[in-house]
Amino acid sequence: MAHPVEEGDGAPSLRPLWTLLPYLWPNNAGLRLRVIVSLLCMMLGIAATFYFPLLMGQVTDQLTVKPAAAIAIGLTLALIGAYAISRILMQAFGQLRDGIFAKVLYHAMREVAVQTFAHIHTLSLRFHLERKTGGLSRVIDRGIKGIDNLLSFALFSIFPTIFQLLAFEIYMVVKLDWVIAAVTLAMVVAYTWFTFAITRWRIAFRREMNQSDTDANTKAVDSLLNFETVKYFNNEGHETRRFDKSMEKYSAASIQSQISLSVLNTGQAAIMALGMGAVMILTALGIKAGRFTVGDFVMANAMLLQLYQPLNLLGTVYREITQGLVDMDAMFRLLRRPQEVTDKPGAKPLVVTGGAIAFDNVVFSYDPERIVLKGISFTVPAGKTVAVVGPSGAGKSTISRILYRFYDIKSGSVTIDGQDIRDITQASLRAAIGIVPQDTVLFNDTVKYNIAYGRIGANENEIKEAARLAQIDKFIVELPLGYESMVGERGLKLSGGEKQRVAIARTILKNPPILLLDEATSALDTGTEREIQGALNQVSRGRTTLVIAHRLSTVIDADEILVLDHGQIIERGRHGELLAMNGHYASMWNKQREAAAAREKLKEVESDPDVVPGIARAT
Repeated sequence: MAHPVEEGDGAPSLRPLWTLLPYLWPNNAGLRLRVIVSLLCMMLGIAATFYFPLLMGQVTDQLTVKPAAAIAIGLTLALIGAYAISRILMQAFGQLRDGIFAKVLYHAMREVAVQTFAHIHTLSLRFHLERKTGGLSRVIDRGIKGIDNLLSFALFSIFPTIFQLLAFEIYMVVKLDWVIAAVTLAMVVAYTWFTFAITRWRIAFRREMNQSDTDANTKAVDSLLNFETVKYFNNEGHETRRFDKSMEKYSAASIQSQISLSVLNTGQAAIMALGMGAVMILTALGIKAGRFTVGDFVMANAMLLQLYQPLNLLGTVYREITQGLVDMDAMFRLLRRPQEVTDKPGAKPLVVTGGAIAFDNVVFSYDPERIVLKGISFTVPAGKTVAVVGPSGAGKSTISRILYRFYDIKSGSVTIDGQDIRDITQASLRAAIGIVPQDTVLFNDTVKYNIAYGRIGANENEIKEAARLAQIDKFIVELPLGYESMVGERGLKLSGGEKQRVAIARTILKNPPILLLDEATSALDTGTEREIQGALNQVSRGRTTLVIAHRLSTVIDADEILVLDHGQIIERGRHGELLAMNGHYASMWNKQREAAAAREKLKEVESDPDVVPGIARAT
């Protein structure tokens, strides 16, 4: 069953915030100092913001409460200068705060991103077979963006606004009137409640937008990766319709989101206007009663205007914070997802003396309802070659996945030189095995990079020698850019045989004591198969080799051949011995020889100039 990782479920929780906190106080003295200085700048910015309306009120009083001739021009100019400085400091401390905290923020984002990326690579093959490639990358992208938004909005928008409100409320009670302070507080509470209520309603649309966006992106990536298949079946229109359907859902959710935003903005403006109007009326009545000055009126209005800007962004802030929490939770759930296959505590590295492999009564199932391997036992002696053959679905490739420990077996044991692979580290196990798979997928990079992937850090001479041994060096030097030629997405610029040779070359470069050939030539034509088989024979010489094969012609020289059917070994022996049994293997051999003979016959007919397909020419 696929596991949803694209979106958080239900209302956002604060759990991602607690998970994030250690990243914001890293074990680094320089970064911790930046956190402290950033918070200090934030407090100084709040102080400058608080004094700005007070100075405006005092300047107004200087210009209105006295006759023009009695105005103290020096004091007035000083107050105006202080007012200007407070405006500058308000911005300067904010920018300084952001600049100093940026290193902490991006360090946290980088640490979380790298840790999540590394953790995803430790998850089981089962998880990766079920995943959506585009959707998974979207989760990480949105999670990192969520950290940015959460810290930017929560730390440097919500908290300063709360401090400003408390300072203004206290000052209004002391300098003006508790009724004015109460009206201001009521306005802020009503504004906040309305904003949160509407924004919670809007979150459902935002979540639907994200799900539709993920779905559209996944479909696009999947379609583009398989563009050849799309063209083979002339299904461009079908793919476009699928993408359009996802975009239609995204558009519908976006329209709903935009409508709800209009409702939010209108309601916010109404509440703010009513609140400011009430405060201005109360202050004007106080001036008429002689309790307040015109400067108090200006000061109260300026305070509300100072609150208006952060409050006006409250809907955006709340939405971004809640969505950031949802996106971070989705990413942190990936980070918390347990590994299906883990190293035992105290697991030691594999020590390879000869590379002998032994499967002893191995039982395995992907799902409890269906047993794939039913107690199979066999050995691959050190330096020898053993082949496993059988029909599709017999469990052949499962053996290779078990040997690599992509899955743990249900019962029995798998050992290498007597060491149970469950008791050794996975890294050392996989370092000892080289594989040439049936479907070689290359990175969208250079030929050189793809060969060097077998042993990161190999020098150029070693890479070229591996290419020579894999019989691909002549092809590479004929390319316009040689080893620096790009192979394209998934290696699509290369033929099947060329990709297999690259796979062989990087396995040669890895130089493992154990070799696993997992149907390495089954997807190739007969001519290419023979060429590749020659390279594989050279690579496997002197190595313990396990061959998973469909074409029996590739395993006739194996030291032992195992015939697997429905998860059980039904025949075993050398090629000649199995043919003499006249059993399952012999039947498979005869069918494949007949099919090969038919193909050769067809080639002869096609190459005969006196024959056209389906019609014999008159002679």
